[in-house]
Amino acid sequence: MSPASKSLRQGPPRIPGGDPWPPLQVQGTAAPEVAEVIAEPAPAAAAPAAAAPKQAPRQGLPRVAGADPWPPSGTPASTATSAPKAQPSPPATMQKPTPDPTPAAVPEPAAEPARPEVSSAVAASPDSPVIRRGLPRVADGQPWPPSSFIAAPLTTPAPPTTAVPPDAEEAPAAARVVAEPAAMTQQEAAPPVKPAAVQPPATAPTQAPAPAPTTPTSTKPAKAEPKRHGPLTSKQWVLAGVLGAFCALGMATAVVLVARGITSIESVAAFIQRYPGEYHLPESAPVGVPAWLAWNHFFNFFLMVLIIRSGLLVRHQKKPPAYWSSKRSPRISINLWPHLSLDLLWIINGLVFIAVLFASGHWMRIVPTSWEVFPNALSAALQYLTLDWPTENGWVNYNSLQQLAYFITVFLAAPLAAVTGFRLSAFWPKNPALGKRYPIEAARALHFPTMLYFVVFILVHVILVFSTGALRNLNHMYAAQGSADPTQYAGNWAGLLYFALSPLVITGAWIACKPVVLASIARFFGKVSSR
Repeated sequence: MSPASKSLRQGPPRIPGGDPWPPLQVQGTAAPEVAEVIAEPAPAAAAPAAAAPKQAPRQGLPRVAGADPWPPSGTPASTATSAPKAQPSPPATMQKPTPDPTPAAVPEPAAEPARPEVSSAVAASPDSPVIRRGLPRVADGQPWPPSSFIAAPLTTPAPPTTAVPPDAEEAPAAARVVAEPAAMTQQEAAPPVKPAAVQPPATAPTQAPAPAPTTPTSTKPAKAEPKRHGPLTSKQWVLAGVLGAFCALGMATAVVLVARGITSIESVAAFIQRYPGEYHLPESAPVGVPAWLAWNHFFNFFLMVLIIRSGLLVRHQKKPPAYWSSKRSPRISINLWPHLSLDLLWIINGLVFIAVLFASGHWMRIVPTSWEVFPNALSAALQYLTLDWPTENGWVNYNSLQQLAYFITVFLAAPLAAVTGFRLSAFWPKNPALGKRYPIEAARALHFPTMLYFVVFILVHVILVFSTGALRNLNHMYAAQGSADPTQYAGNWAGLLYFALSPLVITGAWIACKPVVLASIARFFGKVSSR
């Protein structure tokens, strides 16, 4: 063995799942297969390489992903001691490349497994892919394999079913070397595997997994969501109304029972007997309800309902459908225009009512003239809660609870609604000092609760009118008919007929409060535009 021998650099395995090639079995002595590989690319350089001084082998890429370069540093070099032998002439079916000399074939041991061979048709085909060249197999050598070699297509070997032909060992070494890099090229395209794992050859092409069964899409159209009116749908509003009615009925029953229990107390009964619920008006107070008061009452009710309707439209509007403007007023939304117009008519009607009320002396019917109004109002409230209505005759005098309610509505709630509404309107003067003294936030905080008070007042007022004698009360306010004797007009239906017409008129006006109708009316007083 020569002292200047080197160890060979190992490369990728020659068969899928095999060990790195060539194997390192004996230091300083190359296996017959190693000598064969060394002799094939450069037979003339074998002798100088044996006499070259000993040096460390060149390190290449790692054999496993994430490992150190191969071979490890410090591995002694070795050379092949076997002398190259003459290469037997290749078979007639194998075409030998002309540029390179014929490599000497070294007999392989019997334990070496058979390698795939390349037929002459594949090797000589001009369409065969060029084999990928790698690092040299010896120091200062040429890249391996030579450029004249032709890559053979990789075919998956089937399990051996027949005996190996006797001339398999005599196959040219060049054919085996050509086939092995081709297998290496195909293997590099696949994901890396551990060297120790041996993959069995596949006998059949891998079949793609069957697609998972898909659930058939339903062709049934999606159910449309119900239309909402505010926070609830129509059905939810009906259910909420029914539930609210049952709750109100239960609470009313409880209140009546509690009120009856309180009035059964001896001291409370004596209080009610002393203050029956009304006090006597001054001698100069007029008696009866004049016709002007009946018409003013109806007109006031009509305007208040439409003002509430238009106010709700303004409160809940997002983008006005149209705008109204004139030479003397700024541009406002088409929903705000009827609200302000109706407010103006309502204020005029109220001023006329107050003027005639004080001129005719009827102010004494709704303005308290004695401090006895307060205990009588409390007594009247207890009588209402027990469903034992106080004895009264609205043609002559209202009970104290009615008098206080009318006084608050006419002289407190109505002016407060007018003042806060004017502050919220576009007609408020653009004066910073005036706006600082009367901020718009205060007006907004009072205006809406005032509207709620009017709604509650109207509901309670109508309920009491019908529950304490509908025919008599409606004759007073709509037909202006009545007498000091409460039983005289108890069967007169004139007032009820007049009242039946007023809801129809109010309902028609409520429905007509739409942008199309409002725009057609607003054009008579200014300009209507969509912007």
